[in-house]
Amino acid sequence: MDKSDLVQKAKLAEQAERYDDMAAAMKSVTEGGVELSNEERNLLSVAYKNVVGARRSSWRVISSIEQKTEGNEKKQQMAREYREKIETELQEICNDVL
Repeated sequence: MDKSDLVQKAKLAEQAERYDDMAAAMKSVTEGGVELSNEERNLLSVAYKNVVGARRSSWRVISSIEQKTEGNEKKQQMAREYREKIETELQEICNDVL
């Protein structure tokens, strides 16, 4: 796919609120090694902002559940493991964009 096709795909993904797909398309655009236009930078920013925002929201919910399950070790352990999985995803996403 050429750059303009990838940008178009990112725009479609944004309209469909499929931000993981949008981020993947824009990551491919950046791998071309050419400086991004303002529009392309904005698309990249929107994609990763939403991808990270969704994980942060999930992290907050799971952290709250983890705190509320004190006294029930099994549920707390499940919540802790899930929170750690989300944290790993966040780290990978952030490293990816850098």
